[in-house]
Amino acid sequence: MIITVTLNAALDKTLEVPNFTPGRRHRTVEQTTMPGGKGVNIARAIKRLEQPVIATGLAGGATGTRIVEALTDESILNDFVRIRDESRTNTVVLDPTTGMHTEINERGPAVSSQELALFRDKLLYLAKGASICVFAGSLPRGIEPEVYGRLIRDVRKLGVLTVIDTDGEPLRLAVKAEPAVVSPNELEAEELVGHEFNDAEDRAQAVVEMTRIGAREAIMTVADGCYARVLDDAGNSALHRVRVEEQEARSAVGSGDAFLAGYVAARYTGRLAVDCLRYGVACGAESTQHFGAGIIERGKVEKLLGEVTAEQLEIGAQIS
Repeated sequence: MIITVTLNAALDKTLEVPNFTPGRRHRTVEQTTMPGGKGVNIARAIKRLEQPVIATGLAGGATGTRIVEALTDESILNDFVRIRDESRTNTVVLDPTTGMHTEINERGPAVSSQELALFRDKLLYLAKGASICVFAGSLPRGIEPEVYGRLIRDVRKLGVLTVIDTDGEPLRLAVKAEPAVVSPNELEAEELVGHEFNDAEDRAQAVVEMTRIGAREAIMTVADGCYARVLDDAGNSALHRVRVEEQEARSAVGSGDAFLAGYVAARYTGRLAVDCLRYGVACGAESTQHFGAGIIERGKVEKLLGEVTAEQLEIGAQIS
């Protein structure tokens, strides 16, 4: 079983608005509302890849009830801890004429120490039957930034492989807890390692730096794929550049979540490390053809997989 943890779950409303201009009145041509938050998006994609997954986290108020009910309607197994304060609603405005999207994310509910303790107990119970646990997304109010690090240490003691995808101070502290895999995007990785990336060599070196900070393996997603330092079956570390020709996207919202879902699903089935990366890149690329985060078609992912290339790089060598 794969667990996804979403401490700041949301209802995600996506609006398609041609020629969107701030300060003007607009009408949508299409819209959708679905449960969201990075961990929920990842769970949705893993479900669509037909691997066993359970989504857990915190959900509160009427919005929390809608999140849980909608997940059940999607046949996504879930077990959330109910909290008193109201879960958030996020809004994305997608302009199909430019491909630009504008995100407005609420802060999320206030969470008490008692509610968080209940969640920790829930997670440790679920982890006894899991092999992979993915911690993803932002933190709601009232939760200290070191929470992911503490939970990673707790779950790792049970022999569960831990994956972290967040940003800022929670990411920095989580990496110090030595997760199995850290998977930020490029902007998040720049903040983590403390400098901007100017070229391919900087990006490749960044995943090496992330493993030196604490993560056993590191993957950084970029527009056309990823850079990764991962372990092969013999336990040897290898640096890879995996890419696919950029697709003409309907919406890139949630493509990073689809990438991580594909990588985790492939890893759960025991594929070779580089094949897990290739599968993740194919999932991320395929997801851009859909309206709504975490939506992918498994058959089309398999077809796209043949277009994904992987190159092994030398650590420390110049990269063009």
